[in-house]
Amino acid sequence: MATIDGIVSGLGTGALIDSLIALQAGQQTLLSQKKATASSMVTALQALNTKVASLAEHAATAAKPATWQAVTAAVTQPGTATAAPGTTPGAPGAGAAGATATVRTGAQIGTLSFRVTAVAQSQASLVELPATFASTTPSFTITRGGQDVTVTAASSSVPDLVDAFNAPGTGVRATAVKVAVLDGEGRATGETTYRLQLTGTETGAAHAFTVAHDGADLTLGSVRTASDSAITLFPGSPSEQTLTSASTTFEGVMTGVDLVVTAVTAPGAEPLTLDVTRDQAAARTLAAGLVTNLTTVLSEIGSRTRATTGTAADGGTLVTGGIFAGNTAVRLLQQNILAQGSMPVGGTSPSDVGIVLGKDGTFTFDQAVFDAAMAADPEKVATVLQGVAARLAETAKAASDPISGTLTLSVTAQQGTVRDLGDRIAEWDDRLAARRASLERTYASLETTLSGLQSQAGYLSSYLASSTPSTSS
Repeated sequence: MATIDGIVSGLGTGALIDSLIALQAGQQTLLSQKKATASSMVTALQALNTKVASLAEHAATAAKPATWQAVTAAVTQPGTATAAPGTTPGAPGAGAAGATATVRTGAQIGTLSFRVTAVAQSQASLVELPATFASTTPSFTITRGGQDVTVTAASSSVPDLVDAFNAPGTGVRATAVKVAVLDGEGRATGETTYRLQLTGTETGAAHAFTVAHDGADLTLGSVRTASDSAITLFPGSPSEQTLTSASTTFEGVMTGVDLVVTAVTAPGAEPLTLDVTRDQAAARTLAAGLVTNLTTVLSEIGSRTRATTGTAADGGTLVTGGIFAGNTAVRLLQQNILAQGSMPVGGTSPSDVGIVLGKDGTFTFDQAVFDAAMAADPEKVATVLQGVAARLAETAKAASDPISGTLTLSVTAQQGTVRDLGDRIAEWDDRLAARRASLERTYASLETTLSGLQSQAGYLSSYLASSTPSTSS
């Protein structure tokens, strides 16, 4: 119902009703403030929970013994350039060792000396084609590894012959090469022609091939002979022996280690050495990552707990605690993380292996200390860091578990509070709307009553005035 300010009474009824509603809406305002605070808490707890879950995941990985067994392989040779950090010796730009190595799961630390005596290659041959063909669609038989494959060309033209040999499954790739036509004495006539070059698609002696036409082998001009790779293990020792491979890769030459040869070891050159060592860079990254996750969680808690200083309405100093100030669950989590990250493992402090807790309650990673500890006793470092990581993984998991984690439950509780406050605020909206309607009806009725009273007063005044006798002079 629309309210018209007191036409009869002269009262500002609209402003009066607004003041009364504002007074009664104080409780709703308090509820809205509580909802805003609870919503901010939900957002803050969710952000923290995400970071704690990341810590739990990284720590769980770092707690696995296999994680600390990562190894790296390098091939070196006295007299060749040393590989730059982060490169593989033997690769382009990383020295001329003539071989590279890669590690797989289960690779073990060890050393192997060897020489590369041959690098596998595929056969490449020039085919002497007949001057004429008995058929307009000539056929050829390629024999490779005891298996025969027949190819038939659409015509005797060089392009069609190339297409026929390049069909899937032939085991060769063909290309036409322009060459000079020679006379009977081997001199160039000035004319050119095309010869067919066939190259095997696979390396190794077992993949050598011959080509026949009309039952007769064609003459093949050798460009490259199919051959296996070969390495000599333990060269110069009584245990020296040769290992061959149809490709350039020797799989499992050591446990979990594959070797790829790229060049023959020069005569008189020193043998190559394959070293499989602990991957210190990977271990360093793992330890540094653990500290980074620790720091992220503690910084998140610290920034949202830290008090801020402002000026009160009376000019005094106003100190306001962070949103996590007084939150028991967050405080306990902070204390547990600090304790689990700094307690000794087997009598060794984490600070002795590079995880340092400062006086300000923050963790830092001391790479120099870590590297020195790894050089002195890598097994001890791994044991300490696995212990620290296992404790942190358990603590972080207990807080961030998506079902039973303490932070997760806190988020759920705060979300319930937000919903409850929202419902109560909505109830107040209805209550205040009803109160406003009631006040509007009351003041409208007041104006109507006053209007009636004024009409009656006017009538009585007129009546009395007309009923009074006039006085003659």
